[in-house]
Amino acid sequence: MDDLKIRELVKRLDTASVVEQEAAWTLLRPLGAGVVPFLADAYGSTKKAQGRVALIFHAIRFARDSEAAFELGIRALKDKATLVRYRACGVCAYSLRPDAIPHLEELLEHPDAKTAEDAVAAIDAIKRKNHHYFIDRSHSGTSFWTVNPEDSAV
Repeated sequence: MDDLKIRELVKRLDTASVVEQEAAWTLLRPLGAGVVPFLADAYGSTKKAQGRVALIFHAIRFARDSEAAFELGIRALKDKATLVRYRACGVCAYSLRPDAIPHLEELLEHPDAKTAEDAVAAIDAIKRKNHHYFIDRSHSGTSFWTVNPEDSAV
């Protein structure tokens, strides 16, 4: 698939229609980490919050191996939409990269309490080197976040 076609499909993620997003992602998914730079490029011009959520969501699985995915997550921490910021915190948590912590700390006093809570959970996951804690915020050991098949529940 050429770059123009990839850009067209990524642009189709900028919609409130989950059906349209899924149709586009079905064609993009086989590109693996190769799609991430296109997601990152599209972020600034994606108008709908649902579209930005989709861009960040699809970058999460690559946050450990793709610098572009990690940087997209950092960038999206400042998004105006709560759900985009949540997904961005997820990128940071899944990456387990300590260099995300200063960016997450900027959200600790965010006026949206949910965003501050998400930042706390991401920091906790990174510090404890356990991405599951982004979801299992009480450390119960009963909730797991399987992003990639190799993510074990242990």
